[in-house]
Amino acid sequence: MATKSVAGEGREIELASQMIHLGARLQVLQAETGLSYDRLGRLYREIKGCSPPKGMLPFSVDWFMTWLPNIHATMFYSIYRYVNQHTPSKGAQALVEAYRLYLEQASAGRPQHTDAEPVLSFTRAWMLVRFFDSGMLQMTNCARCKGSFVAHAHDPQGSYVCAICKPPPRAGKTRAQNRRQHADMTTKTPTDAAFSSALKKRS
Repeated sequence: MATKSVAGEGREIELASQMIHLGARLQVLQAETGLSYDRLGRLYREIKGCSPPKGMLPFSVDWFMTWLPNIHATMFYSIYRYVNQHTPSKGAQALVEAYRLYLEQASAGRPQHTDAEPVLSFTRAWMLVRFFDSGMLQMTNCARCKGSFVAHAHDPQGSYVCAICKPPPRAGKTRAQNRRQHADMTTKTPTDAAFSSALKKRS
């Protein structure tokens, strides 16, 4: 009977703990670690003080195409690609690091003590990466601003217009706010020094 090393098991527990703190569902923990369902449930209750939520994971690809989720999904996946390509972190650890950086970027400029939930939950971020890995999503350049955004794979690319260049009528943003957000998304690319600087601060 094969046995796990103590160090290896400790790393899996640490990874699971990090993901639980970020809001991961139990199904995500099972997929990314070799820990048993019962053990993950106990770890979740120990950290969160409550039982893990039940129910199916959010499987909709179309959710990422709606206006605000698309902007946040694009921000997260750009960070994730940078972390995965330019740091030692890979796989689930890259996901954790990228999601932490996403939370920092998404909360920039907001009041420090706000309890608002992030637009992109950790579980949806995990699903987003899986959709990319399975070839269901791709990054497509906007025909207007030339920025790269999350889009359906195999859709026509030449006429694609991003969610920032073409917001819905009731987006709830002023024109000035839209311009500022557009500038942030088109200048903070995955190779931007801002990501590198943020990663160095965390190390």
